[in-house]
Amino acid sequence: MLPQKTVLPLSLSKASVRFIDTLPPKQYRQVTRKIIMLMADPQPTDAERLKGYDYSRATVGEYRVIFAVHDGVLRVIAIGKRNGDEVERRLGGSG
Repeated sequence: MLPQKTVLPLSLSKASVRFIDTLPPKQYRQVTRKIIMLMADPQPTDAERLKGYDYSRATVGEYRVIFAVHDGVLRVIAIGKRNGDEVERRLGGSG
């Protein structure tokens, strides 16, 4: 019998929910699939730790998902296009 995987509970910021709601169907599926994968494995090999923050980022096509695990909960802080690190610049005011 295989060991059962633990899936973390999810907390999305209001800004992340608003952003996901604006995505076309294909990108919506890609981003939500990545978030579900992060719930099962919050430290994938393709995630990078952000310098100066307690967050990591995962790239999904042309988008970035900024996240952290606090108190056993996957918290998605921000989602946005990866053009010129725009998402990282917004970290201080997202929520």
